[in-house]
Amino acid sequence: MLFDLRGRGRRNTVKIIYVFLAILMGGGLVLFGIGGATSGGLVDAITGSSGGGDSSEKRFEKQEKAAEAKVKANPKDEAAYIALIRARVHLAGTGDRYDANANTYTDAGKAQLRKAVTTWNQYQALNPKPSDEQARVASQMVQAFASLNDLSGATGAQEIVAESRNTAGTYSQLAVLAYQAGQTRKGDLAGKKALALTDKDLRSSLKSQLDQAKSQAAAAAVQQSSGTG
Repeated sequence: MLFDLRGRGRRNTVKIIYVFLAILMGGGLVLFGIGGATSGGLVDAITGSSGGGDSSEKRFEKQEKAAEAKVKANPKDEAAYIALIRARVHLAGTGDRYDANANTYTDAGKAQLRKAVTTWNQYQALNPKPSDEQARVASQMVQAFASLNDLSGATGAQEIVAESRNTAGTYSQLAVLAYQAGQTRKGDLAGKKALALTDKDLRSSLKSQLDQAKSQAAAAAVQQSSGTG
């Protein structure tokens, strides 16, 4: 199974993430022009890798060490931070950090993702200028944060992606994540932006999906606060 469903809090988070994935995989194909031949699992989508065993692990370890050395030599080297973030996210999906049978990160993998989050926060503290590279690594961090059940972190990263790419799909994803994170105003603003960027004949369908995502996120929040579910 993709998620461990034990515990009320995890069950609610899983429900929320499934809504997010439905927007990405379902509505995205029709509404946002996302398509084409794709392959690989969730980790492949996050890391951009498709396995490779020890060779991939060793390669990513070398990349991590090289990028870490550059960051230490120049703590304001934005490119080095990006390289370090990517290496750490990649490493999270290799070796004993990822359980392919259970299709989930092990404790070691989650620890590696948390290292990527720390590096991401350090990078953001530099107030980097918007760029395609920043948007690409932010997209990886959306998935990394989501895998750690940090929906606020995922929302912040997705906001960077949406502002850079300015598409209906990226703003829809931002809206859904913001609702999940309890950031309703940001979700509403992102939803309006997504609708404005969507073809008129598709707006009604998109609005229905976003309204459903908002309602489900609100219901999950009520269940969690009341101790039910």
